Amino acid sequence: MNASTLSVILAGGYGSRLLPLTRERTKPAVPFGGKYRIIDFPLANCLHSGLRRILVLTQYKSLSLHKHLRDGWSLFNPELGEFITPVPPQMQSGDQAYEGTADAVYQNLNILKRSGARWMLILSGDQIYRMDYAPLLKYHRKQKAGMTVACMSVPKERCKEYSILSCKGDGRVTGIHYQPSSPHPDPEASNKALASMGMYVFSVKKLAAVLEADAQSTDSSHDFDRDIIPRMVESDSVQAYRFGIEKGRVTPDRYWCNLDSLDSYYRANMELLDPVPSLDLYQRDWPIHTYQPQSPPARTVPGASGSEGIFINSIVASGVVINGGSVQHSILFPQVHVGDEAVIHDALLFNGVQVGAGAELQHCIIDKDVVIPPGERIGFNIVEDAARFTISDEGVVVVPRGYRF
Repeated sequence: MNASTLSVILAGGYGSRLLPLTRERTKPAVPFGGKYRIIDFPLANCLHSGLRRILVLTQYKSLSLHKHLRDGWSLFNPELGEFITPVPPQMQSGDQAYEGTADAVYQNLNILKRSGARWMLILSGDQIYRMDYAPLLKYHRKQKAGMTVACMSVPKERCKEYSILSCKGDGRVTGIHYQPSSPHPDPEASNKALASMGMYVFSVKKLAAVLEADAQSTDSSHDFDRDIIPRMVESDSVQAYRFGIEKGRVTPDRYWCNLDSLDSYYRANMELLDPVPSLDLYQRDWPIHTYQPQSPPARTVPGASGSEGIFINSIVASGVVINGGSVQHSILFPQVHVGDEAVIHDALLFNGVQVGAGAELQHCIIDKDVVIPPGERIGFNIVEDAARFTISDEGVVVVPRGYRF
């Protein structure tokens, strides 16, 4: 089954709601959790699910993503038919870039048809979760569906964040509604609804027919949730597959996060610091692979003032030096340096950030290679911060990559 399945990861999104983190990189390449990139999660899921034929459809500001795939994911053997191949827009159907999730796949139909695959698994490159895809593929075959949509039961008050499926008790999808105010209830829990995860299974033959028909439509936005599913429920069998019910190799923590805002991104990182994190990164037979530079171990050092370098309930990556500073409930990516008597709380510091002596940072995200001057304060005065930086809806201060004070 796995050898006959081609996985397609949609990684071309501009990620405007994550600006300024996506100013110089595509959304799937945004760092996460102290050492990873967002795309590492669906890639790791494919790897551990035995799916080793993967196309990554890229588009906007994809250089860092391409470099990451080259440096961190060159572990498949092409002699065995295994590959992870980035595919920028090929302009097979004209001179347009990808215009939607369905159009991105449509523009590469020639590659899909030549692949020899029988089944197609379509994934999003900007979500954080662990999942064994094998039970999903098995479910699709068993149901003999034209299309299977992975979904998750969410509280009704969160339905305005998602595309919501309406389903019968047997899992057959009867409709889909984008961010509805009155969602169709989950057949198994009336106070919840079923959200599409943007994860789909087709046969290659069915997918080709559906996308070729969609390409001819003059009123389509060429999106799977908004266009493909509504048309298919009228003439074909569309099945909903519930995330978290699978009995595969991965421990079912049932965590899934669609990073659709700066606040959801910040929260997803901070949740890793919970006493029992919602997302289990420590299952030994399900590691999340990534690129790791050769860095020395992290360490704490007494500062010139005599203050001890300390970190409390934090994630500290390789190459970090805390030189007399204090780090609490924060995530420090590789090569961060924290100066004497600096205080960091509830913060994400990306690769290479340098924090000067006596600086104070809280409730903020500092992008790569920023040098924080001694005594600087960020996250304490919203008016002053807003004049210089991006502020999320929930008050998280975001300092862009390479900012100079």
